[in-house]
Amino acid sequence: MGGTEHLSVRREGATLVLTLNRPEAKNALSLPMLVGLYDRWVAADADDEIRSIVLTGAGGDFCAGMDLKALAGKGMAGDHYRDRLRDDPDLHWKAMLRHHRPRKPVIAAVEGYCVAGGTEILQGADIRVAGESATFGLFEVRRGLFPIGGSTVRLPRQIPRTHALEMLLTGRPYPAAEAAAIGLVGHVVPDGTALDEALAIAEQINACGPLAVEAVKASVYEAAELSEAEGLAAELKRGWPIFDTSDAAEGSRAFEEKRTPVFRRA
Repeated sequence: MGGTEHLSVRREGATLVLTLNRPEAKNALSLPMLVGLYDRWVAADADDEIRSIVLTGAGGDFCAGMDLKALAGKGMAGDHYRDRLRDDPDLHWKAMLRHHRPRKPVIAAVEGYCVAGGTEILQGADIRVAGESATFGLFEVRRGLFPIGGSTVRLPRQIPRTHALEMLLTGRPYPAAEAAAIGLVGHVVPDGTALDEALAIAEQINACGPLAVEAVKASVYEAAELSEAEGLAAELKRGWPIFDTSDAAEGSRAFEEKRTPVFRRA
């Protein structure tokens, strides 16, 4: 699966690894990066051999936010990136997972800076791992700007409102330990090992039934927008069909036979 000049793509078994690759700019978001991200989200969902996605950054940083000059495509060869954005004005938002949700689990592996647009992309990841020296934050208000990548909506739904408002209104940096304490990330690991930890989590996901994994993820996000009663009803609607799959039968047989199940997405 090909990337772009600012996005590297590789496979690790059933995991697709996407690497933001502008280390000289702390992986600030550019148009080639965003086009590549969106195309890979879509392609991963269409590929049944991919069961999880890991998003990380090159050169010791995750993402330092938006590069407005690069987003406009100035100074870059190839008008096809600008053409893509013109044809789909929402492409950059979907690339940042603002209102696009892959059906495959997305795990973020963060080292170094993950600020502004980086913290906004992070909110679209399902599971988040950080190196102990990682830095998070939404700096927009310090520059008189607005974090328009979804943070005023999503962040208060993901962490306690008091912490979300403090992060949004002060624009201060948050070290990894504090980000974990408020629930922004789930794991803090030694520097340089975030990707290894994310891949280990991905392997655990990959060993599970893919239909079940995707249905569980979808149910969690669907229920977040519903009342408890509506969410419970929606859960049954999604969950019961999983019990009738061949994968469910295989999982039970493998348990009885004390072997590793072989799931076939059926």
